[in-house]
Amino acid sequence: MIDDNGQQLGVMTPREAMVIAQSKSRDLIEVVPNANPPVCKVMDFGKYKYELQKKEKIQKKHQHVTLVKELRFHPNTDVHDFEFKAKHALQFLADGHKVKATVIFKGREITYKEKGEEVINRLIERLASVAKIDQPAHMEGRALIIFFAPDKTAKTKLESSPTDKSTQTQKVDHAKDENASRSPQNVQNDGVRKN
Repeated sequence: MIDDNGQQLGVMTPREAMVIAQSKSRDLIEVVPNANPPVCKVMDFGKYKYELQKKEKIQKKHQHVTLVKELRFHPNTDVHDFEFKAKHALQFLADGHKVKATVIFKGREITYKEKGEEVINRLIERLASVAKIDQPAHMEGRALIIFFAPDKTAKTKLESSPTDKSTQTQKVDHAKDENASRSPQNVQNDGVRKN
């Protein structure tokens, strides 16, 4: 038996241990039931439960939960929609989540499985720099499914696309600077009549 200060009191009967715990207005808790003899401790049970919950919260906070994010495609998914979903996949992978890509075949589209495979192959090429294939492409009913996992060895830097707004504003500003730097003399030399 261990008292509330952490000192060992030795081996005793359960009745003697209960008397000691009650005299200190504490609870008698069996800490190691599998030991021979079982180890009991005198403590406040409410405080003990509170400390256990606190430890669990801290452990959960430091745990990284991996989620599986799903993206759905069709065999005839347009280029813009594909790029939009591929950007989301890159972001999910950068955040450390797995990605499940599903190509859904509706009606007679199932006869053109190669179109779905083309979509999956394009996605594999697009995500190759930041992901590895967790499960290869396989059919499940009317859906072609593949799983990607983040590749920790690859660089996780997202590739900036040419349709990014910041690059568009830079191009517009650059064009304004060129027009502003043209003096009237340069305009006249270009073959434009000056009024």
